[in-house]
Amino acid sequence: MEAFINMVLLTMMAASVVALVRMRNLFAVVILFSVYSFLMASVLVVLDAPDVAMTEAAVGSGVSTVLFLAALYLTKTEEAQPRHSPLLPMFVAVVVGAALVYGTYDMPPFGAADTPVNTHVGAQYPGRTPAEIDIPNVVSAVLASYRGFDTLGEVLVVFTAAIGVLLLLRRNKRRPGDASEEAGPDRAGMED
Repeated sequence: MEAFINMVLLTMMAASVVALVRMRNLFAVVILFSVYSFLMASVLVVLDAPDVAMTEAAVGSGVSTVLFLAALYLTKTEEAQPRHSPLLPMFVAVVVGAALVYGTYDMPPFGAADTPVNTHVGAQYPGRTPAEIDIPNVVSAVLASYRGFDTLGEVLVVFTAAIGVLLLLRRNKRRPGDASEEAGPDRAGMED
């Protein structure tokens, strides 16, 4: 039953990506992106990763959607027609996708207990956590203590990206006292 639910969710994700690529209305693109993130969070719940699913739902469906809608408020609502053929980007995407799929052939079976990630450091976390940091939730202990710098780095990257987007959007706003703004649409032709 779990495999069937996964297949349904993954099919819905693929359908939303196809619809997302074909859209020209940017509001519909933002909504479809939010739907995709929600479906990804659902897949993560089915895979027994509720902590990652909550993060995906909060960041992907929540915060990102709000930021995209705020950016959309400051920009146009329709995507411009492409100036070049999409064949080269499509070719690059297909080649990279094929290389990634080819790279998965050497991976161990999903969930196998004898994989390196489960036999080395990962197996030591449950035993070391109570003695070293005394946090009962092992997942929180790994994210907040053992991988604290990694988590801080991820937060820093997201914060820097948000600041960059805000600076780019701010640059497009008109400044008070701009000549075209002062003249207004009715007075612009009357100054001659």
